[in-house]
Formats: sequence, C-alpha cells, structure tokens
Amino acid sequence: MGWFYGFKLHIIIHDQGGIISVKVTTNNVDDRKPVAEIADDIRRYLYGDKGYINSPLERELADKGVTLITGVKKKPKVMKLWNRLMRRRRFIIKTVFD
Repeated sequence: MGWFYGFKLHIIIHDQGGIISVKVTTNNVDDRKPVAEIADDIRRYLYGDKGYINSPLERELADKGVTLITGVKKKPKVMKLWNRLMRRRRFIIKTVFD
C-alpha cells in the first residue's frame, strides 16, 4: 500500500492523430482525475472510453463548454450519428500510443 510501480500517460489527440495535450501521472492516480486539467484547450466534444463515465467529471467539463462522449455501460445512450462515428475511431489513439 502506498507504493506505485509505474506511470500512466494521458493524451488528448485530434481526429488526425496529432497530440493536443499530455500529462504523466503515477500509476495510482484515477484515470478521470487529470482529464479536466488537460482538457483546458478543448472545445465542444471530448471522446473517451467507458472508463471515463463520471457525472462530476461531465459537469465540470460542461462548465468549460465541453461535452464528454463515452461508451455506455448499462442503459442505452442517445447520441448523434457523428458522435457515434467518432467514437469508433478509437484506433487512432491506439496507433499514437504504439
């Protein structure tokens, strides 16, 4: 307890794969914690996976004018076609990490 063995890399990229924002945290930091901090330069939409579903985070980003688009965990979420298509482009971030 209290020890960590590594780091996490948090990256925000645009739809072409260019890096917009980067933050490195210790391994014991919750993935959702640095999002609001590194999303300062984001306007309109931010796409993430299911692990970023969090009402307080969504409200904090909404106050900055950013809509968080994530997958769904249980109940169906109504979303625009464009946002569903952009969520499918997750492979871009996997390519940047590789």
